[in-house]
Amino acid sequence: MSATRRSLVIAAFVLGAGLLVWLGNLWLDSGRDAPGFMVPGAAQSVPNPDGSVGLQQPLLQPQLQPASDAAAAAEGGVRTLGPAIAQLAAPEWVARVSAATGIPQRAVQAYAGASLQLATEQPDCRIGWTTLAGIGDIESGHGTHDGASIDASGRAVPEILGPVLDGGDTAAIADSDGGSWDGDTAWDRAVGPLQFIPSTWAQWGADGNGDGVDDPHQIDDAALAAGRYLCHGGDMSTADGWRGAVFSYNHLDSYVDSIAAMANEYARLAQG
Repeated sequence: MSATRRSLVIAAFVLGAGLLVWLGNLWLDSGRDAPGFMVPGAAQSVPNPDGSVGLQQPLLQPQLQPASDAAAAAEGGVRTLGPAIAQLAAPEWVARVSAATGIPQRAVQAYAGASLQLATEQPDCRIGWTTLAGIGDIESGHGTHDGASIDASGRAVPEILGPVLDGGDTAAIADSDGGSWDGDTAWDRAVGPLQFIPSTWAQWGADGNGDGVDDPHQIDDAALAAGRYLCHGGDMSTADGWRGAVFSYNHLDSYVDSIAAMANEYARLAQG
């Protein structure tokens, strides 16, 4: 992870949570001309290197497995047992996007699966896989930070732990989980491939792989939880809606801008 990316991660630990954007969305402008942000439309407006805006074809949509249907929306909460979201996207699509973007296939399965699941649960949210991919890249290099990797079950091995949140270079957040997720009984640490703070996970934790456990170190669980967190604010197909959702995940404009730039790049690469 680069020094710039690492500094963004540390900043994210102040008010971390998780994020996403509808595959049809690119980036947003909440009343200011920020490079990398734009209001989504029927055709995608994408910034060129010279700062001009060009039109591209609609983004490559995750393709459902022919024999699979999205599960019914969970009633009332975010902790309801869910489907195995990694099985929702067609393997051919996953392989193609992974090859085009360089994102590991197991991570693509999680990001796309969360997007497809949320299209059923909360269709008005309009959230997609590219933002999750941008977050996953910034937070942990898609689960590869410090030599880790995502195994076949979707778990980060070894577990990815952020800095101790003891008030030094980060916010001071006292232990909230008894060290069950981060191994620290004095202070919290952000955990997993999407770097959830344990107290946030206690509220938003999800079971994306259907094993009955909400595990922030498991990428399907983390991706689905991140998507639900972002979607709780409503429609992410508007400029204010998307930027507000991402900002609520981490109150830092530079972080939001970096997620936008990364997600735009993955969208461009996925389109081929």
